[in-house]
Amino acid sequence: MSISSSLNAGVAGLNANATRLATISDNIANSSTYGYKRAEADFHSVVIQEGNRTGYSAGGVRVSSTRLIDQRGPLIGTKNATDLAIDGRGFMPITNISSVDAAPGSFPVSLVTTGSFRPDANGVLRTESGNVLLGWPANADGTLPNFPRDTLNALEPVRINANQYVGNPSTLMRLGVNVPATGSMAGSSGAPHELSVEYFGNLGTSEQLTFTFTPVVPATGASNTWTMQIADSASGGAVVGEYTIVFDASQSAGGTVQSVTPISGGAYDPLTGEIPLTVGGGNLALDIGRPGEPNGMTQLSTGFAPVSISKNGSAVAILQSVEVDEQGYLHVIYDQGFSRRIYQIPVIDVPNPNGLITQNDQSYLLSPKSGAFYLWDAGDGPTGSMAGYSREESSTDVAAELTQLIQTQRAYSSNAKIIQTVDEMLQETTNIKR
Repeated sequence: MSISSSLNAGVAGLNANATRLATISDNIANSSTYGYKRAEADFHSVVIQEGNRTGYSAGGVRVSSTRLIDQRGPLIGTKNATDLAIDGRGFMPITNISSVDAAPGSFPVSLVTTGSFRPDANGVLRTESGNVLLGWPANADGTLPNFPRDTLNALEPVRINANQYVGNPSTLMRLGVNVPATGSMAGSSGAPHELSVEYFGNLGTSEQLTFTFTPVVPATGASNTWTMQIADSASGGAVVGEYTIVFDASQSAGGTVQSVTPISGGAYDPLTGEIPLTVGGGNLALDIGRPGEPNGMTQLSTGFAPVSISKNGSAVAILQSVEVDEQGYLHVIYDQGFSRRIYQIPVIDVPNPNGLITQNDQSYLLSPKSGAFYLWDAGDGPTGSMAGYSREESSTDVAAELTQLIQTQRAYSSNAKIIQTVDEMLQETTNIKR
């Protein structure tokens, strides 16, 4: 009966608008929630077919709700370096602190687009609600292994040990020294020249390499040849390398290194200009310059001068701050002025973000509807870059929601009016018998 279908349609309209009101209420309530994705209610008509009968029966309306996860809110700046957000498409991997505390190994992984992470008492980078940031750990030298991109098993909780001493041993020393051209000429006294250079050992101790440069004095002319002897304080003053260095006397490359022949110690590599040294404080590469290179060791003029000497490494250090760059690399910066890369935070992308399963705290779970995931470097492929000192605001537009609230209120009242009208018509039908 048409009048009964009108009543059913009115009830369906009330239910549909109630659902729409619920989504609007959720959106407005979370207008200040970082990373919130607005919900939307879509109406769909229902048509009832009754064959060849005359008249029309109202089918009513049904409603479906959707979380618009692919809609991003604007980014705002903060004062915390580990306030993170994705500037574009993609998600950061997280797990819950209870899983981390329970046992090591694989963790349940959820996805977020933003989060305010800070280290807890154990150094685990987490939010106040217990979301723990996951990443790939770097090697000791800061390089990243080739982790698989189609599995989450290699991800680990990000830990920052803020109160721990860290060694920064020297691994490379560049020696730009000029020895006098007159020293290798006939008639020279053949007096050696000595130079001491500090380096830092594996245990953070300050050590010294002592270089002794002795010219080879010929009977006539100039030999352009020197002997370089290297002694190491960490090895009890023992000689760790001795080399014969011949300098070029040509017009085009005069004074630069021509050849280096080892007497003892590691072999000279003319492609890099480096000599590997095994010292008491660890392994060290000594760069004296490639053949013909003007910035390495030289034999010019009449004076002995350490022109340019540099080395890496430093004394033991304490962590000072943490930074996350656009590629998702987490760097720790120490008070001695050096930094290390300790993690990479990958960005996870799925074909259908709106197919993810919504959880509390603006986090999401993978599902068959979201499609297969892939772990990208931040800023590569379809994903956005990583933004530190940033949070993503709610995607709710309060003005638009209030407008929809007015429309929903009117629609709900109209559907209630339908029910009231049907009730009055049925009352009239009942009165016919009286």
